[in-house]
Amino acid sequence: MRSGVVALGALAAAWLGLSDAVQAHHPAYRSAPAPAVASTQAPEPPLDPTPQGECGPGSRPETGIQGRVSPADHESGRAAKGFTCNTELVGSYTKPNAMGTVGGFKVERYVDAAGHDCAYYDTTLMFPTNLLDQEGGVNVLDMSNPAKPALTDRLLTPAMDTPHESLVLSTRRGILAAVAGNLTTQVGQVDVYDISKDCRHPVLKSSTPVGFLGHESGMAPDGNTFYSASPAGKTLVAVDISNPSVPVPRWFGNYDSHGLSISNDGNRAYVAGIDSGLIILDTTEVQARVLNPTVREVARLQWRSMSIPQNAIPITIKGHPYLVEIDEFGAQSEVGAGRVIDIADETRPRVISNLRLEVHQPENFEAQSNDNGANNPVQGYAGHYCNVPRRADPGIVACSMILSGLRVFDIRDPYRPREIAYFNAPVTPRIIPGAGIVPDPSNWAMASPSFVPERGEIWYSDGLSGFYAVRVTNGVWPFAEGAGERFGGGGRRACLARRSPIGPRNIGRVRLGYSRRRLLRLAVKPARRTRRSFRYCVKGSSGRVSAVFTRRGRVALVTTTAPVHGNRRLRPGAPARALRRAYSRRRALRPGLYRANRRSNRLIGVRRGRVRFFAVANRRLVRRPRALSRHLRLAGL
Repeated sequence: MRSGVVALGALAAAWLGLSDAVQAHHPAYRSAPAPAVASTQAPEPPLDPTPQGECGPGSRPETGIQGRVSPADHESGRAAKGFTCNTELVGSYTKPNAMGTVGGFKVERYVDAAGHDCAYYDTTLMFPTNLLDQEGGVNVLDMSNPAKPALTDRLLTPAMDTPHESLVLSTRRGILAAVAGNLTTQVGQVDVYDISKDCRHPVLKSSTPVGFLGHESGMAPDGNTFYSASPAGKTLVAVDISNPSVPVPRWFGNYDSHGLSISNDGNRAYVAGIDSGLIILDTTEVQARVLNPTVREVARLQWRSMSIPQNAIPITIKGHPYLVEIDEFGAQSEVGAGRVIDIADETRPRVISNLRLEVHQPENFEAQSNDNGANNPVQGYAGHYCNVPRRADPGIVACSMILSGLRVFDIRDPYRPREIAYFNAPVTPRIIPGAGIVPDPSNWAMASPSFVPERGEIWYSDGLSGFYAVRVTNGVWPFAEGAGERFGGGGRRACLARRSPIGPRNIGRVRLGYSRRRLLRLAVKPARRTRRSFRYCVKGSSGRVSAVFTRRGRVALVTTTAPVHGNRRLRPGAPARALRRAYSRRRALRPGLYRANRRSNRLIGVRRGRVRFFAVANRRLVRRPRALSRHLRLAGL
């Protein structure tokens, strides 16, 4: 092992030593950045924790301050059960009793042309600690049934074996790429895969040393330019992958770039410099494939609480441009956490709000100083990655906050974000090697999450256990478009009535057999539409009603999770034992799913000891268990 590390270090040193020669002879590396602009520190809002919303039915909320998992939580067994607020576990691919790290820094989602739904995640926080658990490289999961993720492939080429924070995907083109990296830097081998035809089995197109040095990355949304970033080596390389079989470096810059995101048109790079803060670059000439391009600096920005900037994602809210930025680490000192930055004037960016927890506040450092993992310099109570479901009006941002797990914030009002949900995975016993990788282990949520908005799911990984598919519950997300939600602002629109009856063929006005056109003629309009489903808000309730269509466009299933709806005094959120009293002649269709009686179209779903939903389904669907399961998933259940 030691000889391999020494050899790798020598190789990296050789690359560093060759940098001058490479830059002198390769036209891409002769491109120098334009003179830097001065960093600014604009006026900022108070450094306060983000307000929390209410945790609805089925939640297991934290016992103390926001984001904390205390020694008392471990001793009482609460940490072993995990902490949830308006979330529930859908499925997982985990390693019980892990010895090393088995989850990494990125989770990506892609649906291919054939409709296969896939997840990709790197399996280590530091190569080769995953080898202790017979893991390696990037795992490919078939997510057609998110309750049972299935491993279909494992990518073990040089960059995928140790991508560090660089795994990135273009959904527009179906390209998956990474550059070899580690905790500091690594030889810049870039691997490019085509996932467009069958995402379950990526096809390697190239593996070449065009990234110069590696650690982090970015990719233009069109999938034609990959950016290899090494903050320790202060190198940023734009690689043309328009022909994925023959990558070509186009531009070389000297920047301390950690992660970076590229604008939708490819003309701006939003760089998180580990010491510099935010750097906005004009990459127009790179995107236009100008020979020997020049990249101009537009602006720089730093902030008071800056620790180690990790990434900055461009978004728009009602047409106004912002960035969502996240800093890593800083636990027990200056915790950067997350923030929203206004870039309407891109030459003068400014922080307008913060995404923080109470555990990130200096006044709480002493109380939590002996918490499990709090003093680990690469763990602790801090942030690491954030991501959004989409760039235009994303609604939420989900962040991995290490010991505090996955946190979800409502940013529809970017000046007043609110935390609306969280999921901190159950802490399971682990076998720690004598060297002690993580003394007193707790959660280690470091991954950039991905989203399945049509089902209200968020996927992420934990370094010490693996991959998780989590569903946001109690109607807090996805939002009813324009609806006045329990958490946060927004306008109002017509919703289904609180007292909508659950009949043999309907829930309120939504009836089996209706076409899309017939539903759209109702006074109540769907808050969200997809090709196979409509979703409706419910007046004064956190739940929702969903209508799922057959392929011919007729309603085959109607469901409700609204606690105000019910039948025979049984409602969503009620204890499961009440089901036995209300429906003594019920029939089990599968574990957790019941038919009111052997002839009824009414269905009742149970999860974790509570009624989860009511539904009505046509008789053909009730007789076909697999089809029924697919329709329930389309309803977000």
